[in-house]
Amino acid sequence: MTPRERFLAALSCRPLERPPVWIMRQAGRYLPEYRALKAKHSFVEMVRTPALAAEVTLQPLRRFPLDAAILFSDILIIPEALGQPYFFRDGGGIGMEYALDSAERIRALAPAGVADRLGYVPAALRLVRAELAGRTALLGFGGSPWTLATYMVEGGSSSDFSRAKALFFEEPVLFGEMMECLVEALVTLFTMKIEAGVDVVQIFDSWGAACPGALYEEMSLRWIRAVIARLPAGFPVIVYAKGMAQHHAALASTGARALGVDWTVDLPALRDALPRDVAVQGNLDPVLMELNNAAAVRETRALLGRMNGRTGHIVNLGHGITPRAKVENVAALVETVHNYRP
Repeated sequence: MTPRERFLAALSCRPLERPPVWIMRQAGRYLPEYRALKAKHSFVEMVRTPALAAEVTLQPLRRFPLDAAILFSDILIIPEALGQPYFFRDGGGIGMEYALDSAERIRALAPAGVADRLGYVPAALRLVRAELAGRTALLGFGGSPWTLATYMVEGGSSSDFSRAKALFFEEPVLFGEMMECLVEALVTLFTMKIEAGVDVVQIFDSWGAACPGALYEEMSLRWIRAVIARLPAGFPVIVYAKGMAQHHAALASTGARALGVDWTVDLPALRDALPRDVAVQGNLDPVLMELNNAAAVRETRALLGRMNGRTGHIVNLGHGITPRAKVENVAALVETVHNYRP
């Protein structure tokens, strides 16, 4: 069985001798070869340049026998393609060139031009596919409409999301117009990725936990549903909603094939609570990649033991790998999964 076949079998909740493994943000700052490339090129330049994006995507695959690659990119290519560029603040966090602080600015977003502005994405995917030769699964990703909206309305990273919430509560019609625009843009992006050969799409609802629980459906989930409904029938989608496992039934009903799960959740209990055809992805604590090698191995084995006998599990961290992660710990995690037998 190839890594790609194993990954797709796990998404279909079929029995496997071991689960597949990949790591969120596996192409990134913990790798010395990435840091060397970053010393010559800006993050945004690497995202926009197909050869550089492909190179960064493939770097972890050259080190570790991972079952999936995920295209190096950023969720904020969507607002940029709509006419609202982003940048990285000197003190940390994301900044947008301007905030969507008026109806005029929201209605000036241009979904019709998204495909042309994002042509570098399928170009990068074609380069990666040629290298993978069909053996390794290939993922594309994007932010949920709500998560993208928080950056766009707030003007960047936020601690309280007050402006985005105010738009929802005080101007629901305008909020809906903006979300429909984001759905349109995301469907365009994901369709381009699917046509370029990705096997799976992952949607990050990174700021779903900013929504009041009773309003999570209206503020976020309904728009995720709208995106998934417009993708090819049956195409596998993973939804990762940090801090929102209590909404697992609603998340599963979006049409997601799998739910990404953060490290705070009892993964076996959640898997047992989900429909039999909905897989789970996760959920080791990312800090384990920063500690001693023995701790990483021990906790990986413990997770595999707890999930033993359950189908539909993709091993991953419960969030993205950190810049402080040790390469040897990532190697140990992947090796432990490969060698695991109950």
